[in-house]
Amino acid sequence: MEDCSFRPSTDSLDDPPNSRLFLVISKSISEDVIREHFSVFGEIQDIWMVKDKQTKESKGVSFVKFAKSSQACTAMEEMHGKCLVEGTKPIKVFMAQSRSSGSHRDVEDEELTRIFVMIPKTFTEDDLKETFKEYGDIEYCIIIKNKTTGESKGLGYVRYHKPSQAATAIENCDKTFRAILAEPRTKNSSTDNDYFNNARSDHVTGDPGMSAYPFADGSNYTMGDGRGNDIITRCLMVSSRASVTQEQIYGLFDLIPGMDYCEMQRDPYGFNKGQAMIRYNNLGSAVYAKEKLNGFEYPPGNRLVVTYIDDGEDRSSPVGKMAMQLVAAQMMSMVWNGPSGPQLMKTSAGFAAPSVPQPPRIQTDVVLPPPKKLASSDSWVKERLFVVFNPAPLPVDVLEDVFCRFGSLVEVYLVPGRNVGYMKYAERKNANDAMAALHGKVINGVKLKVMLADPPKEESHKRQRTY
Repeated sequence: MEDCSFRPSTDSLDDPPNSRLFLVISKSISEDVIREHFSVFGEIQDIWMVKDKQTKESKGVSFVKFAKSSQACTAMEEMHGKCLVEGTKPIKVFMAQSRSSGSHRDVEDEELTRIFVMIPKTFTEDDLKETFKEYGDIEYCIIIKNKTTGESKGLGYVRYHKPSQAATAIENCDKTFRAILAEPRTKNSSTDNDYFNNARSDHVTGDPGMSAYPFADGSNYTMGDGRGNDIITRCLMVSSRASVTQEQIYGLFDLIPGMDYCEMQRDPYGFNKGQAMIRYNNLGSAVYAKEKLNGFEYPPGNRLVVTYIDDGEDRSSPVGKMAMQLVAAQMMSMVWNGPSGPQLMKTSAGFAAPSVPQPPRIQTDVVLPPPKKLASSDSWVKERLFVVFNPAPLPVDVLEDVFCRFGSLVEVYLVPGRNVGYMKYAERKNANDAMAALHGKVINGVKLKVMLADPPKEESHKRQRTY
């Protein structure tokens, strides 16, 4: 059971939104210590400590309520990972979710750095950036346009690098922009979040066929195959369990013409979440990318999951729906039934894209020598390399392809159940060359740590066959 030393009124918990922090701290830290360190960021309205109901001792969790969202965001950015008292562990600082969510966890970076604004229809992206750059470093600006006419709908997005910058923009920009935080791209609109719901109803008044949030609920457009929740859009979400970089995802999806941008999703503290958002400038490229690369193993052994996310296009018109379905159906048919060799694929929209070439077997920025034949399996092993893989070992055939290029590779051996292995060489020079070239490098998304292995317990001129 939990109790709090005091609680603010229910109505003030999340007013304004994102003004309340969730802290994980040492049980010995007092409220006075928290106030001392956090008051430098702005007006603290409340601090409440979560305590055990029986013992009244701190459970190592507390909340700090600021008067402004920008103050809370700045405190989160500055204090996460800091030590409040010497000898205690670094604290963790997250943005508390709304009371109605029923849980307190970190709010995703996308939810705190991207704002939605109403703008004059004459605004260009440069105008939008110029207007909002005074509040912080802008990552990108997007103006929502009518699909048919290409004209601005008077709506736009501004993505900042830091949550505090987005919060400052909302608090200080001209009220005619009606700036609010944009809904997350990968989540459906929540009926629990009155702030977003009220904002949406305000912004879409007079244009009922338009979704004001390009990455919100896409159920207003469905395919004609009975799958009511499916949408086909120009925007894709790529998910990976293995560690991948933005450069790797960009290089893979840029094989398909028409990519506008690729953006890796990160948490509020810059950690890679294993997801990337891809946007193409036409429907055909997105359909082709989704069908060709969903399930593609990259790095080897890691299957990418590629899904559509709503791009905010106006699909209220029956004619518009039919056109989208026609283009999508044509692209799907060509992807699955067309010849496998390189060719141009035409859609009713006039788009032409070559078939996606398979990514190179080995993807790395290391300049590798040409492949060489493996040494005879009964060769004497004069040197062994010990390799640590992060996050997971590469397949044996890929490792052979990489390590054989330095000559005299006898065998690749992976230790079962562990992220380590051995590369056995018939010549010490070849092993040293491989170590010098590959230590600390990334191959197919896997970082290698390459070292000389300890000599076997019985080192002699015997052939080394098992370890």
